[in-house]
Amino acid sequence: MALDTPYRAIFCDLLSDQTIDILPLRDVQFDDYIGKAGSLSGTIPIPDREIATRVRQVQEGRTAVYLERGGDLWWGGIIWTSTLQSSERGVLTLSIQAATFDSYAARRRIRTKIDVTTPTDQLAIARKLWEELQKPLGGNISVEPGEEVSTTKRTASWRKGDETLYSEALEQLASLDDGFEYQIMVYRDPVDGRRIRQLRLGAPKIRTGATDLVFDRPGTILSYSFPRDATRGGTTSMARGASINSNAAAESRPLFSGEKESPLIKGGWPRIDLSSDHNEITSQATLEKVADTELTQAAGAVVIPEITIRLGGVVPPALLGRSARIRITDEWHTPGLDARYRIIGVKVRPPERGRPDTAELYLEEA
Repeated sequence: MALDTPYRAIFCDLLSDQTIDILPLRDVQFDDYIGKAGSLSGTIPIPDREIATRVRQVQEGRTAVYLERGGDLWWGGIIWTSTLQSSERGVLTLSIQAATFDSYAARRRIRTKIDVTTPTDQLAIARKLWEELQKPLGGNISVEPGEEVSTTKRTASWRKGDETLYSEALEQLASLDDGFEYQIMVYRDPVDGRRIRQLRLGAPKIRTGATDLVFDRPGTILSYSFPRDATRGGTTSMARGASINSNAAAESRPLFSGEKESPLIKGGWPRIDLSSDHNEITSQATLEKVADTELTQAAGAVVIPEITIRLGGVVPPALLGRSARIRITDEWHTPGLDARYRIIGVKVRPPERGRPDTAELYLEEA
């Protein structure tokens, strides 16, 4: 990062969260999403031996990094890889690649029996997965649970020896009919200023803030794109589940739902087939609901709008889950677009070499 950047990079011990150092970070890009890990990349310049000694404390897999802007934490995660490089002129740099704290669940496997036999709130089961993940020695990365509730109760079980990733278990649970979304948010405690890693859950969706953020073009919106992709959508769907076979001599075949058809077909759309596999589902009724849900979410062409905005004091760090009112007036949108969306992804490019501080927002219909 340039010296005049509004961001600063804070490097900490992953387990204790004790600050190791605050180091310059250049060529930074970072992003965050609901339901999947975000990423950060950047380069630490190493101009002399003193800085080299400090940078050696950054260790892959055990060092966390936060980006702070105006006293607020905008990003936090784990450094997973680094590359030490020397140019032809002998200029040393260390490039780092990090991922948000939820990426830790993809590096841990379920090695104890987890069995929820009594119908339990699905969000409580998600919190239990993180509780079990952090229980063993060396496994506690201080992700704090919330107290969210949903109206959906489930049973669930995972066996020791299957080596199921915790991230896979969470995704399986979240993707079921009437499921939920999850994210790990970082922020400072308003009372004592300590850094918090918060597990956020929302059923069926994570929503943040009571009022809409308003973005205009001409105005705050620098550019936009509205990609439409019929290869990701469809007009029919079928979901396959676990293989259930009580006769060992017979061929094993998975459960599968009936074929669901979108009303778009009667309106002139061709048949475009969607299919999905859910090896953890053993209920026919659940498969039928999953197929219905997937067709509803991807009927026709999939559209994930994206806008690029100039960051300023009115834009808060907690953007994921916020509702945004997008107002665009140009040659295409006549008399003008005025629509509400939910922010599901954010990619930030800090200012460097005259480039302004911008953010790309990924949207879905609210």
